[in-house]
Amino acid sequence: MGKIRITGMNSGLDTDAMVRELVNAYEKQGEKYTKAKTKTEWKQEAWMTLNGKIKNFFSKQASNMRFSSAYAKKKTTVSDSSKASVVTSSGAVNGSQSLKINALAKTAYLTGAELKDKNGNAVTKDTTLADLGYTGGETTVRIGKGKQNTDGSYKEYVTPDLEISGSMTLDQFAKQVSAAGYNANFDESTGRFFISSKNSGVVNNFGFVATDTAATETSPANTDSSDALRFLGLTVTGSEGGAHKIDGDDAEIELNGAKFKSATNNFSINGLTITAKDVTSEAVSIVTDTDYEDIYDTVKNFFKEYNSLMNEMDKLYNAKSAKGYEPLTAEEKDAMTDDEVKQWETKIKDALLKDDSELDTVASAMRNAMLSSFNIDGKTYSLSSFGINTLGYFNAADNEKNAYHIDGNPDDPDTSGNEDKLKAMIASNPEVTSQFFQQLAGKLYDAMNKIQSTSDNYTSYGNFFSDKKLQNDYVDKQKQVDKWEKYVADQEDKYYRQFTAMESAMSSLNSQQQYISQLFAG
Repeated sequence: MGKIRITGMNSGLDTDAMVRELVNAYEKQGEKYTKAKTKTEWKQEAWMTLNGKIKNFFSKQASNMRFSSAYAKKKTTVSDSSKASVVTSSGAVNGSQSLKINALAKTAYLTGAELKDKNGNAVTKDTTLADLGYTGGETTVRIGKGKQNTDGSYKEYVTPDLEISGSMTLDQFAKQVSAAGYNANFDESTGRFFISSKNSGVVNNFGFVATDTAATETSPANTDSSDALRFLGLTVTGSEGGAHKIDGDDAEIELNGAKFKSATNNFSINGLTITAKDVTSEAVSIVTDTDYEDIYDTVKNFFKEYNSLMNEMDKLYNAKSAKGYEPLTAEEKDAMTDDEVKQWETKIKDALLKDDSELDTVASAMRNAMLSSFNIDGKTYSLSSFGINTLGYFNAADNEKNAYHIDGNPDDPDTSGNEDKLKAMIASNPEVTSQFFQQLAGKLYDAMNKIQSTSDNYTSYGNFFSDKKLQNDYVDKQKQVDKWEKYVADQEDKYYRQFTAMESAMSSLNSQQQYISQLFAG
């Protein structure tokens, strides 16, 4: 809360305005500290943004291109794509193979019999078993899992059993089945249960089994659970109007004569992920080969990212000078439009890294690495061997003089008409291509890693600029701002004390004059 001062009562002077005018001169002197702090803050932000882009290129493009997996691209074509599709990994073997699809995977699905209440009326989800005519007592029903035995039993059962009673509604039963891990719904429009397993295959097959015990001379059979299944419409009879069941089944394929089964329609075999789409009457062929186009796109994308980063660094380093431009004060902003303020500040921000030595260090390290040549099988290769070059100083646009262009690249208007050496090299000698770009990326990675692995009083590990030094500069400038603000406040207090003393003196003088006037008046 600011101080409340009552001034000028004796002198009649606007002392607040006078103090404000005197203090304003000191504030003007201190603006240089605030502006310097703002520029340092903006420079931190500029470097942090650029640092993130450099790190992204370093950790992804430069890093990934060092490994043979970046060039071990394979693709597989299927003679009839309506029957199967194939995803190929780098470990797949080139060549032609025979594929036959004998069966597709099935999901177990039970469609219940149409239900009516005991009076022959339509039922709802709130209908109870007693409404259906069930007169048995509380009982349990089991859900079998997997392949069903010939006697109707299952090797494995879901736990716990389903609890059945006459007061249970159809919706409550459906929720029990859902809780057991199955899709279950009672459809009021058709009056039937629709129940299915969540995944395909024999292992996910299911069936409802009564828990009745066999009858003996002393203990008659308990038919409650059998009756419950019958009244729920879940007894599979195959007759019209009864429940119908599709058993879960496995997919089966033959690859080069060998049979494989899967609970789904997907098969992962020796580097191939085969997805069966339809049963075949005859075998189809699948052909695996090196994906030359994918390798080309990998190299092309690498240079796209490299060029984008290098062009930005050149633009920042070669920016026009912002000499004479300083961050605006609040008062200066008020005198300008929003667009004028934005243009003014952009001018400053664009020039913050102009001629920056650390920026030059990073860019130079990258450029020098890209000029490397390597001996492979007794022959020396450089980027020009693959038709990859810069345009030259006089042909390239400003701040794009260090960007590389691929001859024959249809997306590059400058070199699209040249002979496509890169594609030719990939097709004719993929091993040399792989070795060259692995070594080039390794050289680039090492050069960048040497810079970012520095950790000292100026730079944190993993950064490409002196982040600690910039932060220290910012803290120092903030201290200067704080120190000057205190000085201004002290000056303000001093002036107010001086004016207060003047007011006190004038008050005393006025009192004396009044006293003397009274004496002479008497």
